[in-house]
Amino acid sequence: MKMLFSYNWQVRDEWFEWCKQLSTEQLLQQRVGGAGTILYTLFHIADVEYSWLRGVQGKPDLVVAYEDHQSLQQVKELSDAWRVELSAFLEEWSGEQDDVAVRVPWSEEEHTKGEIIRHVLAHEIHHMGQLSIWAREMGCKPISANVIGRGLAKKHREKSKNLEM
Repeated sequence: MKMLFSYNWQVRDEWFEWCKQLSTEQLLQQRVGGAGTILYTLFHIADVEYSWLRGVQGKPDLVVAYEDHQSLQQVKELSDAWRVELSAFLEEWSGEQDDVAVRVPWSEEEHTKGEIIRHVLAHEIHHMGQLSIWAREMGCKPISANVIGRGLAKKHREKSKNLEM
């Protein structure tokens, strides 16, 4: 699970870098499907991840207005700042928490922490697929969705070994 968060963050960073070739107009252009624009999609991915994982921790949701983050740099900075906070939480995560029930203010249903964690992972992967479609529509090569070849398994094995010492 931790490896998939590393994967999502690595791919997200690659999309941020990829987006530097686009004009502001292209980033903000309304598109068919998905969340509507490339910039809003990147904001939405980070916002949903942050909100749900704060909910899992029993913390209140912090509402951040997209209208205040209208540049690629602003959205990237927000994503990076939230990642720092979430990384600390995810490092402490254990499978023992999977079945713990939790309620978040924006959902009437009770969910398990594990269900929410997996929802957040799948949510980002879904939107990365949408970005790939838009990239192809623009005649550009999208970011690779491959997990293989990113060195993530080795990185996480090494991290686990270091924690055992």
